[in-house]
Amino acid sequence: MNETIHLLKERRSYREFDPEYKLPKEELQAILDASRQAPSWMNGQFYSIIVIQDQAIREQLVSWNPGNPHMLKSSVFLLFVGDLYRTKLVSEAHKSDYLINESIESVLLATTDAALALENAVIAADSFGLGSVVVGSVRKNGKEISKLLELPENTFPLFGLSIGKPIVEMRVKPRLPEALVVHYDRYQRPAYTMIEQYNETMERFGEARETKRWSQKFADYFAAKPALVTDQLLKLQGIIQ
Repeated sequence: MNETIHLLKERRSYREFDPEYKLPKEELQAILDASRQAPSWMNGQFYSIIVIQDQAIREQLVSWNPGNPHMLKSSVFLLFVGDLYRTKLVSEAHKSDYLINESIESVLLATTDAALALENAVIAADSFGLGSVVVGSVRKNGKEISKLLELPENTFPLFGLSIGKPIVEMRVKPRLPEALVVHYDRYQRPAYTMIEQYNETMERFGEARETKRWSQKFADYFAAKPALVTDQLLKLQGIIQ
């Protein structure tokens, strides 16, 4: 197994960091450079990365999202933002219409580009012996974060990334069986028994922070009425109608 494949297969999330560890500027720059080199549709690069080092800002983020104190205790917190503001400037310069709010396509473009950049940052951090954890729950406070960080119209917070020196070792979490995820030529409808088998796998894994079976967690999640906070933010930012 080559080094890159080993790094990818051994990736795990870390939530406990040494608050005294200072991430060298060269390593942070290397992570950002790797992140920006991620694939992008038509080279549009429809995202921005906000490097949040200011303690007061990070304290505010944790006050809104107390379940993720690592946003303050990690060495650095990166916020990935879907960015359709730059291309608005392009359209204005070319005196052309900017019809991003007539389709969900622009949201998909920005989200996909940002996610690819995020994954590059995760792997780059791993390569330095650092740990990281993705924070998707920042979207719950997207409106407040947009105001705090002075995000312009046509932008929206997507997810954050805490990076630091881990102080608690984590195990590699089992994934769904390959047969449930990987298909050849055509989609193969899975038997529900395979999901039950994964429930049992995760129970044996015994992650302390999980209080429900895998299937129950998502049955409950998708049964709950959506809060629509992201929809409201996208409308406010002029991205959807």
